[in-house]
Amino acid sequence: MESSYVKTGVKPQRVVQVTRVESFSAAHHLHSNCLSAEENKKIFGKCNNPNGHGHNYKVEVTVRGEINQATGMVINLTELKEHMQEAIMKPLDHKNLDKDVPHFANVVSTTENVAIYIWDNLQTRLPPNLLYEVKVYETDKNIVVYRGE
Repeated sequence: MESSYVKTGVKPQRVVQVTRVESFSAAHHLHSNCLSAEENKKIFGKCNNPNGHGHNYKVEVTVRGEINQATGMVINLTELKEHMQEAIMKPLDHKNLDKDVPHFANVVSTTENVAIYIWDNLQTRLPPNLLYEVKVYETDKNIVVYRGE
């Protein structure tokens, strides 16, 4: 069977996913101002500890796009690293999410909302339609995936 490249002389564009991983440590206190003290305790259990608790989060950021013919890359990994430093590490690493990150003043700092926060921060820095997925590991057993939906 003859490939389209042989027929047309034009190489097909290849779409590739590229993932970079970072880790950060942060504390939080799961508590919703929309709920009573009793409801917060019932829903969030020990994670509703008024003094908070911490996690060593792992974040996988995946971009998806066509390979640039001149560079052979979807994105320069040094550039992706810089974007992740600005969008994740600077605002979140070694912070109390509820007290140090203004976004979480009125948003419950669940891992779901952390993933959305990271997505939104990266979207403002990356070229349009390049960000594919943000995966946040709160623990080895608790993982949240967000794809901008």
